[in-house]
Amino acid sequence: MVKRDSTEARIGPAGTFSGLADLLLSSLEALAKAGQADAACRLAGQACAFLRKDDPGGWRKFNALLHRLSKLTAHPG
Repeated sequence: MVKRDSTEARIGPAGTFSGLADLLLSSLEALAKAGQADAACRLAGQACAFLRKDDPGGWRKFNALLHRLSKLTAHPG
């Protein structure tokens, strides 16, 4: 059974996780540029929530992306 108490236990070595995070960041930026900024923001928000406790550095990257992409979303009103 896989432990759920740290990022490394869930994902593997820190380098692997960092590489996956960078890939996801690039993918979300491409999704936003393709006209799907709302979807990219939702996914970036989920990544923020996932990383908040175990990976503050990763959380900061996704939080920054979320704030950049939120400018591209449709605002009600």
